[in-house]
Amino acid sequence: MKRIAIVEDEPAIRENYADVLRKQGYSVSTYANRPDAEEGFKQRLPDLAIIDIGLQDEIDGGFQLCQSLRAMSATIPIIFLTARDSDIDTVVGLRMGADDYLTKDISLPHLMARIAALFRRSELLSLASTQTESLLERENLTLDLNRMQVKWKDQTVDLTVTEFWMVHALAKRPGHVRSRQDLMQEAHVVVDDSTITSHIKRIRKKFIALDSTFDHIDTVYGMGYRWDSTK
Repeated sequence: MKRIAIVEDEPAIRENYADVLRKQGYSVSTYANRPDAEEGFKQRLPDLAIIDIGLQDEIDGGFQLCQSLRAMSATIPIIFLTARDSDIDTVVGLRMGADDYLTKDISLPHLMARIAALFRRSELLSLASTQTESLLERENLTLDLNRMQVKWKDQTVDLTVTEFWMVHALAKRPGHVRSRQDLMQEAHVVVDDSTITSHIKRIRKKFIALDSTFDHIDTVYGMGYRWDSTK
């Protein structure tokens, strides 16, 4: 049984989501604030976490919790589910390492679909880890599917699971344009175009932090993105 953690300070909302998820066959743990959630995660990590941003007296407590959870695990799917719908909050949430950012006006069937998509991706990761030969090498880039690890010029690039699969989708076919829909399918997420754009920006920044000359992910306006190995 998959274990989901819900971190939400409004009791009625928290219990409503928990009840729906339990009826779908998930095991659910609920927390009202960041300290309780962090203590719970130290005892046992969930398989997926749903986090609100504002938690009791902490306006951005959810962002802090996301950071600490991501430090505990680079692969656990994290969803922000919040009433805050500004582009700035969305970008910050994704930069913190979340895999998805949803607003509370989302329908329950749509939320269930997002959760199921993230779990399908996790299952594919487990399948990939059983492969004996799973290295993808493109000059200075190395992707290890067994370890879910990316290296650039022998330096580890700290990518989330979503980011890893997006880089994999681009690098496995250099020069070929991958649409935003292609990247969603490869990463097994269902998000809007602006979220894909935010992920790509984060990926670029992480490579540039290791190599200021990095310029291998091209934007092909109106079409998508491609990995350029000729630069």
